[in-house]
Order: sequence, then structure tokens, then C-alpha cells
Amino acid sequence: MSVPSTPLHDNAVFSALTQSRASLERACALGDGFGLALWRNRMDDTAYARPGHHTMSVYLEGGFSTYRRDAPDRKGAPDRLCLLPADHESRWHVGGTQRFMHLYFQPEHLAWHCVRVLDMEPRALQLQDRLFAEDDALVALTRHMVALDWEAPDMRMAANAMAHEAVTRMLLSHGTRQPSVDWRGGLSAAARRRVTEWVHAHPAANPTLGDLAALADLSEYHFARMFRISFGMPAHVWIMRARLSRACGLLGDRRLSLQQVADQAGFASASHFNNRFRAAYGVTPGQARASGMGALPSISASQAS
Repeated sequence: MSVPSTPLHDNAVFSALTQSRASLERACALGDGFGLALWRNRMDDTAYARPGHHTMSVYLEGGFSTYRRDAPDRKGAPDRLCLLPADHESRWHVGGTQRFMHLYFQPEHLAWHCVRVLDMEPRALQLQDRLFAEDDALVALTRHMVALDWEAPDMRMAANAMAHEAVTRMLLSHGTRQPSVDWRGGLSAAARRRVTEWVHAHPAANPTLGDLAALADLSEYHFARMFRISFGMPAHVWIMRARLSRACGLLGDRRLSLQQVADQAGFASASHFNNRFRAAYGVTPGQARASGMGALPSISASQAS
């Protein structure tokens, strides 16, 4: 099939495979910066050099003659998992036929989930390089995603939710803390907590940079720089993601009208809510509610900016 013209081309691993002997079955940009691709390959050699994004690779069929050049004794197999961090470098030999799925996501996804799940400095955790690992939960999520029709909007939303869950599981199961690194430059844990608690307690507020900086007892200049270092994004983008996350949870309560959801989530109007939600998820809030996917996870991508 022809390669779709999508942001997937911005992912170096995806681009490398399009230039190899690999055959792309289908691919999809899920929103929130996530990309999915289903591949087949055989008798090939490929390499990745610091792609700048993370990749989760799960073997679905074959792979018994595939190995990484620096570990030739270890071979692939169905339901085996490889994690390729953003700074990863590797060279691969593909022997017999294999079928596999790739999930592509950006480093800021880990930063967002790290703050929300672990309440810790994102730079203190690094995604591990995994080679043919076993992880039943991530394999099950992968096979569920493969079974979906990615062309259908409601199924893309389901895949998006599973992708967020996969990142959280990777964070918990395959993340390594780095206590020896110097974390100077980012917000302290206390300052992060004060800012996030205030934002969640005032969903309708539109704080200025000065308002937020005051919560952290910093100048606007230093707060902006330190917030970006700690969260991996500007403060206004993080606030919009929090607002969209709250709205997704409220959509699950069918007693609330869409106007009430917009009001309680902090949007200026129903049309503002509709436009922001569509930009982030590719569907309207009404379509999301009708599909039964109201409780979507927090958005983590440029669509919220």
C-alpha cells in the first residue's frame, strides 16, 4: 500500500522502515502525538540512530530469525516486546517473515504521565531499552489496538485511550529512576504541587504567567523556563490539557448537557469547547459521548496548544 501523508513521517523509525524492505499494512495518527503502524518484513537490515521519539514494538507473528546486531544470540518471537527510547541506537537483521506493530510517542508523553502518575520530576525517569521482553499487559493492549478499525473515529478514540494506558504501563514497568542526575533548573516538587493543585481547583480560571509564577514564588521569566523544563511544555498548553482531561471525565455523566460540561471544565463557551475538543481528538464532544468513550485520558500533544 502507499504510505499515507501524515505526521507519522515525522517519526524517524517510521521513516526508516518506509525506506527499507518492510511492507506497511496500515498506519494511523491517533491524535495526542501518537502514531500506530502495522508492518511486515523479511530478509532485511535496518538501523535507528537517536530517533528523538520513543517506539514500542510488539511482534505479532514470526520474528524467530530476527536479532539486534549487538545481541545476535537473542531472537524475536510472537508476543515479544522491544522498547526503543528516543536516544536509542541499534542495528537489526530481519531473517524470516515477521509481522509487528509500532506505537510511536514523544518524550513529553512520559513527562506528562510522570507528573500525573508518580508526582515526580520527569527528568528523573528514563524509559529503558528493552529487547524481546515479555509483558503480558502491553501485549494484550497491542493486540486490542491491532483488532480495531483505525479508520472509524470511535475506534481511533479507543486506540488513543489504549495508547495512553500503554505509556502509563511503560512508565511504571520499564522506567528507570535517575537519582544521580542534577535536577537544578526545574520547579521544586512543592512548587509543582502548588501550581497543579491550583489549576485543578480553578478549572474556569485563565491565569496569567504572573499569577502562576506567584504560586511558585518566582519571576515570570524563571517560572516559564522552569515550568517547561519540569513538564516538557509551556504552562498554557498544560492548562488546556488539564481542561480537556476534565471535560472527558465529565462527558461520562449523561446527566450533564454539553454546555454544562463546557462550563464545569472551564471553557469560555460551548463552541470553544467544541473546537478545542475536535482539534485534540478529531471528533466533537457529542460524538465522543455517543461512542461511549467519554472517559478519555489526558491529552498529551500539540493539539492542545
